[in-house]
Amino acid sequence: MTLDAKVRIERQLAQLGFRQILRRAQRNPEETMHQILNVASRFTQDSTYRQAIEAISERVNKDPRVTQKLRRLLKNPDVVETLFATWVLNSLFLTAPIRRRKIEAGLRVPTTLQIDPTSACNLRCPGCWAGEYGQSDRISPERLDQLFDEMKELGIYWVTLSGGEPLIYPHLLELMEKHNDMFFMAYTNGTLLDDQMADEMARLGNFTPAFSLEGGRERTDARRGNGTFDQVITAMERCSERGIPFGASLTATRENVRELYSDDFMAPLNERGVLYIWVFHYIPIGRSPDLQLMVTPEQRLWMVKRMRELRATYPMAMVDFWNDGHQVEGCIAGGRLYAHINAAGDVEPCGFVHFAIDNINETPLADALGSPLFEAFADRQPFNDNLLAPCPFIDNPQALREIIAETEAAATHDGADSSLEGETAEHLDETSERWRDLSQGADKDLRQRNGIT
Repeated sequence: MTLDAKVRIERQLAQLGFRQILRRAQRNPEETMHQILNVASRFTQDSTYRQAIEAISERVNKDPRVTQKLRRLLKNPDVVETLFATWVLNSLFLTAPIRRRKIEAGLRVPTTLQIDPTSACNLRCPGCWAGEYGQSDRISPERLDQLFDEMKELGIYWVTLSGGEPLIYPHLLELMEKHNDMFFMAYTNGTLLDDQMADEMARLGNFTPAFSLEGGRERTDARRGNGTFDQVITAMERCSERGIPFGASLTATRENVRELYSDDFMAPLNERGVLYIWVFHYIPIGRSPDLQLMVTPEQRLWMVKRMRELRATYPMAMVDFWNDGHQVEGCIAGGRLYAHINAAGDVEPCGFVHFAIDNINETPLADALGSPLFEAFADRQPFNDNLLAPCPFIDNPQALREIIAETEAAATHDGADSSLEGETAEHLDETSERWRDLSQGADKDLRQRNGIT
């Protein structure tokens, strides 16, 4: 029996077992969670995932907030079953041997790809990271369909969508239905998620939106337009009513970080049913980059400490992509754990590193993931022994300059190379040095907490 056939049979058996678990889930969520973890542990062939399961099991025993998260999901058992089958089974567990086999053959296989189906957007937010891409760019539905097939051949079943506004893309739900063995998450402004779209998302069950917010009503509307905040809250309510899992995507700036990390902001998100939160640091790329919006090293150190408090208070999963390097051993970009494909088809190492060698409209995915640009990323990872300074853009900018010079990667839009020289480069050099010095003590503390030598 081939490995791929074995994976399909294991997936079917696991789904049958999971359906039986779901029938009892409403009555006893705690027991249900243990049974889910037992099923996952039984079918995973990767020791790293088994260790993760054991850590989750321990937290279930000690932390009642995990049960609160499970009760939120159980509003729609069909969504839970699809979530388990597509994301947990396919993306995390059963396809691990396929990815490992590809990696052993010399391919670079991330766990997810961030894809922009379209660069079009119904808003025009100041400072948008994608604001300088061509506004008429889009990946054809035929190429996107083929791309999803190529991903599955490599063992990648988790798709992250961005843009532009991904919900503008007219073929999105159609492709999600066709590829119902994959799981999709989208960063969205939330203004297009009406009742009809929410009904379809609930029916499909393999989609979760992450709603972009700048803070409360005043700050969100100031950047995104009057009424946007209320539209996002309404979209959250539509998802909650239908049992669609959803999260929030927050961009921390020098001006809003205290508001984003406040109980006055976090508590209402928790009450509205937000399951997860992604925190991005403002990166000076895209439309009219503003160095003064970057969080200061002192603010960033406060974020590290404050995030620990927030995680201990709220049952929402929270990830800070720059301050959580200890969880993933540094930078995840360059195909290590993820890569970005923009709407023009350019294969970039990161959503904030707008340089590329290959284009998906001309190159198969597997070849693009093995480009010299991605090889240069891999050769330098981790970019710093201080895992609180994982990023080659804002923490180790000299490394990024060396990579671009070495590989002769091309900027994917006008102005993308402004980060490599002049005022921006000087600012990044100065702030990154201050951050590395300031964060050394916190890095040592987090290493001890996470058992990293």
